[in-house]
Amino acid sequence: MRLAFQAEGLVKRYGETTALAGIDLAAEQGTVLGVLGPNGAGKTTAVRILATLLRPDGGRARVGGLDVVKDAAKVRRLIGLTGQYASVDEDLTGLENLVLIGELLDLRRPQAKLRAKQLLADFDLTDAAGRQVKTYSGGMRRRLDLAASLVGRPDVIYLDEPTTGLDPAKRDDVWTIIRSLVADGVTVLLTTQYLEEADALADDITVIDHGKVIAHGTPGELKRIVGGQTILVRPLDPDRLPDVARVLEAVAGRESESPSRGVLTVPVDGDAAFTEVVRRLADERITVTELSLRLPSLDDAFFTLTGRHTEQEAAA
Repeated sequence: MRLAFQAEGLVKRYGETTALAGIDLAAEQGTVLGVLGPNGAGKTTAVRILATLLRPDGGRARVGGLDVVKDAAKVRRLIGLTGQYASVDEDLTGLENLVLIGELLDLRRPQAKLRAKQLLADFDLTDAAGRQVKTYSGGMRRRLDLAASLVGRPDVIYLDEPTTGLDPAKRDDVWTIIRSLVADGVTVLLTTQYLEEADALADDITVIDHGKVIAHGTPGELKRIVGGQTILVRPLDPDRLPDVARVLEAVAGRESESPSRGVLTVPVDGDAAFTEVVRRLADERITVTELSLRLPSLDDAFFTLTGRHTEQEAAA
């Protein structure tokens, strides 16, 4: 197993406030590590240490085998970073921003211009390449900031809430780019408020709260922390809901619930219950438009672990 980056026992204090209280983070090469936690949990502090922007007060971190403190300049050659807020120059055009970054990374101007044009195309910004960034919408600035982090073709990319402010279609575009990067062997550390984003992209997830790691595992493993599964049934004829309830409660041995109009759910202990529900619905000649066996959502797991929903979920 080759680790692209590894942090061990990271501690960071700001006066009497402990932002990180000895966390461990690690990701294998060519994978996505999702880092989740409530606001103020320490996610961004950990990213800034791994990106050589902060010195830890304790513990150590390595990227590509290099110490982020002792070998900071070399580490910066290996990484890309997109923070929570756009960091491009508003008085330059989109193209000029990316060309400048390329030249700072020792690309010759023709190479820097070619790379910039490739990234502008990837992020659907070609038509705006010649406009000053101050004229861009918030979503366009966000996409340009993402593009800027990729100019140097980094081995490791830190994406700190990268799709905040993007509409669903543009978010999907970013997901596609992230998957493409990972397929090429790039390693990604992703913090996000969108749990479906972590579910869709992350190979492993670390949950941080109050500066400590409180859980680590695959998305599926974290969902199982909540326990059990849920059967959901939506009958074609709403008048058959009482019959569906009777079937579900007979199989599950507990009361069903109606989370939304025309739908019934019931928690079950295993896959066998689903097969029995299907059989009984067929025996009762109950036609359904929706029938599923679901694991708890990642948000359910997050709430169980932290006692809070994400900012995104709380605002919904």
